[in-house]
Amino acid sequence: MTGQRETEMADKKSAKKGGKAKQAADSPGVRAVKAAMALAAVQGWRDTTMADIADEAGLNLADLRQLYGSKTAVLAGLIRLTDEQVLRGSGPDMAAEPVRDRLFDVIMRRLDALAPYRDGIAAVARDLRRDPAALACLAAGPGRRSLQWMLEAARIQPWGLLAPLQLKGLGLVYLSVLRVWLRDEGEDLSQTMAALDKALGRVESILGTLRRGPGRFTQPEEETADASEQ
Repeated sequence: MTGQRETEMADKKSAKKGGKAKQAADSPGVRAVKAAMALAAVQGWRDTTMADIADEAGLNLADLRQLYGSKTAVLAGLIRLTDEQVLRGSGPDMAAEPVRDRLFDVIMRRLDALAPYRDGIAAVARDLRRDPAALACLAAGPGRRSLQWMLEAARIQPWGLLAPLQLKGLGLVYLSVLRVWLRDEGEDLSQTMAALDKALGRVESILGTLRRGPGRFTQPEEETADASEQ
């Protein structure tokens, strides 16, 4: 038993060192975001201070101030980091897939990128309901840009004057699925994927009535069939 315990202790020390090495390899901005989400998961977002985040990330408070001027800015940093991960997985070959499949893939990749922070995000979602100013700031700035990049990742062209409607449709899909994802305890995320498929179908049906503009939420084969019937 003694030998087994020594082995377990050695493994724990090795894992701890590996975790510290990985944290040290992250940029200060990434460390701050990870620290913020870890703290939010434990003590809530409302009770997490910038000083807490600096201490957890191993940063001087002045250095954190240079990176992020507020807790809202830290959340914007999380959005940006997630965007980068999603965009790295998007290639030109996606353009050959149906629009609905592209959107499904992009949104699921986004949720995969957010998975390490799910408990923290759940805490943020709860507390932001009592901070409408911060919520509005995130939605109007980083949130809107993130939706635009998600459309780019899915190789969907903007609608010109109707682009706001396009973004609103995607935003409604994403938010509705995010709520399901936060409660989905299954390893295969079957509930999340079913909710996403249903939401895309619902928005596709609504936006399909517009009958104009490239890259709408309708599949190319459906458009061709419609044209042949006219």
